[in-house]
Amino acid sequence: MSVLDINQIKELLPHRYPFLLLDRVVECVPGQTLRAIKNVTINEPFFAGHFPGKPLMPGVLIIEAMAQAAAILGELSGAVRHSENRLYYLVGVDNARFRKPVEPGDQLAIEIRLQAVRRNIWRFSGTTRVDGALIASADFLTTVSESNP
Repeated sequence: MSVLDINQIKELLPHRYPFLLLDRVVECVPGQTLRAIKNVTINEPFFAGHFPGKPLMPGVLIIEAMAQAAAILGELSGAVRHSENRLYYLVGVDNARFRKPVEPGDQLAIEIRLQAVRRNIWRFSGTTRVDGALIASADFLTTVSESNP
């Protein structure tokens, strides 16, 4: 599958600034894997308070970036009828591990694997790397639901 730019990502996810945490999808094999990137800049709103003097990206936002990538993989995998009102809800995070801090200037390379789909529960695993070094990993459970317009 071709690369998705930020405008195409915004067509698939309901998130917007400052909570849209992906910049580009660089590769996708529907039903299998997705690779995306997030460019981390000093202009991110969370750096003002986390932590002044030593800005670090919060781990929960690294997890959220992986969850957003998982939602795109689910959407592009097409197991559910496309709808503008469909939302992927994060219902579980397991085995989350953080190995190194993320600082301004880093580029997160996110890789997501679809593990299984059973009765509207999607299981994914994800990793995030910076310059090839493993930063974080986690397993995710999501569900898909129609939202009210």
